[in-house]
Amino acid sequence: MITTKQRAFLRGLGNALEPVMQIGKEGFTANSLETLNGLLEARELVKIKVLNNSTSSPKEMMKLLCEQTGAEPVQVIGNKLIVYRKSSKKDFKHIELV
Repeated sequence: MITTKQRAFLRGLGNALEPVMQIGKEGFTANSLETLNGLLEARELVKIKVLNNSTSSPKEMMKLLCEQTGAEPVQVIGNKLIVYRKSSKKDFKHIELV
């Protein structure tokens, strides 16, 4: 669990990111889960865009993907989500949470 101060720090980092994943009318599928897990291992902080034709709202989507990936919710603004999960890689420059 991350603190509110850590979440605020991650929000600041996430604002500069471009969305690297989109979730559309298919919703959050097994392929999406695999892709997101790979992105979280490689980047730790990921911005996701939920398209307008998605069957779920962005808040519902955030809850679902955080449950399935073990990621921490950072922010939901409009149709964009930011999630964080510390990478399990040893030789990786991790995001230093204060």
